[in-house]
Amino acid sequence: MSTPHRAVPVAPSASSRLALSSYFVTVWGTGFVVTRVALGYAAPFTYIGVRYAIAFVVAMLAFGLRARWPTRRAEWGHIAIAGLLSHAGYLGGSHYAQRWGLSAGVTALILALQPLLTALVVSRWMHEALSKLQMLGVAVGLGGVALVVAHRVDGAAIALPSLLAVAWALACVTGGTLYQRHYCAAVDLRSAVCIHFAVTAAVMLPLGALFEGFAITWNAQIAGTLLYHVVPASIGAYTILHLLLRRGEATGVTSLLYLTPPVAALVEWAVFGTAPTPTMWLGMAIACVGVAMVSTSRAAQSKTPIIEEPS
Repeated sequence: MSTPHRAVPVAPSASSRLALSSYFVTVWGTGFVVTRVALGYAAPFTYIGVRYAIAFVVAMLAFGLRARWPTRRAEWGHIAIAGLLSHAGYLGGSHYAQRWGLSAGVTALILALQPLLTALVVSRWMHEALSKLQMLGVAVGLGGVALVVAHRVDGAAIALPSLLAVAWALACVTGGTLYQRHYCAAVDLRSAVCIHFAVTAAVMLPLGALFEGFAITWNAQIAGTLLYHVVPASIGAYTILHLLLRRGEATGVTSLLYLTPPVAALVEWAVFGTAPTPTMWLGMAIACVGVAMVSTSRAAQSKTPIIEEPS
């Protein structure tokens, strides 16, 4: 009697990994600037709610109907909580940070600290020791961000409300990452994404109506930003991520997302003329090196995929 053979995932070629990595970095970095455009015509909660309502419908049609869905109520609840933290809390904070004056580049830089904060929390409360390289990376990354933020504060370019909002976003995405890692390790990425989209829309649409009067101006600019955030940033990114997960290559691609701050800064410079100063470039480079030191260490590579939305 023959023994059935388990299919072995075929790893993408080096050129494919480079192309997919470039896609992720470009989409994530540009997303911060697209958000800045959108916020000129819509309030944050309202825009997020509309975006996610559309994304949910598209995701269901694109891959949700073929997904493996949770069978237990507790599993649905855990996925929903992870989604609210990683999407509603994260984007709500980052959108208001930009609405209150924080540049796309600085917003992306602060949020790129998520692997550092995750590593610190895991080390302190989950008893997973940091390597010497990771500890050095945390110090380097925080030093780079401090250099950028201090420079912008001195120039009166950063206000306290925007810093509090982006800090909230960073706390939410870190909490969502850890919660998902602990409670949602075996979920089907496709169904989890659909649930995340649904609960985020269900929360943000009422918040937009209640606190913002559902403020949105329907025009070509809003249509363009929604198209970008739904198709290449959400559906396209998650479709590729699912493909990479099946081939065992997700970590190699997603670890390059720390390159999003310089991409965001360059795109913002091209679109809005907001030129980063030499001090900002220096701080950004230092911070990216620090995040890379933390996130590329084997100890930092979680087996659970991070379902995080580009801003």
